[in-house]
Amino acid sequence: MRIITGTAKGRKIDAPEGMDTRPTLERVKESVFGSIQFDIYGRNVLDLFAGSGNLGIEALSRGAKHAVFCDNSRTCFGVINSNLKKLGFENATVYNIDYSALIQRMQREGQAFDLVFIDPPYSSGLAQDALCMLCDADILSDDAIVVAEHDEKQVLTPPQGLSIVSHKLYRATAVTIFRKNGGSL
Repeated sequence: MRIITGTAKGRKIDAPEGMDTRPTLERVKESVFGSIQFDIYGRNVLDLFAGSGNLGIEALSRGAKHAVFCDNSRTCFGVINSNLKKLGFENATVYNIDYSALIQRMQREGQAFDLVFIDPPYSSGLAQDALCMLCDADILSDDAIVVAEHDEKQVLTPPQGLSIVSHKLYRATAVTIFRKNGGSL
């Protein structure tokens, strides 16, 4: 996997070995970041179910202010930290906890995020749950964007406060982009 553009353009990052993670395909990542390219610089990012940290690291490369990464796998935790160190990104925090525990922690700490990536294992059905928890915890900024990667057969329903602004299919992968308060991309 490579970083598409920004300060780390063209640099490779590592992915966890095995079949437990599914890295975002490069063409999917290019499309997503093409859609949100003007909503990254200076923003606070949350990368849930981060795996290798691919999406959050791409956002950091494009000028995001800070990124929080969350994955409950110890292997992924190590890979994310290694990738951040290799690329010299210090404006990041990595948590090795369950996504729901992280959302609750961010709520207690009064954190707010401008851009959130949700990319759970497709068969888990956790994308909808994570969307609802983000809204219930009120940790999204007023014009936040939430990018959810999920199985093409799964239909995500926007919770109160979020609107769907884009939905694209890439074979078996779907990407649904939400915006808080009904804004557009």
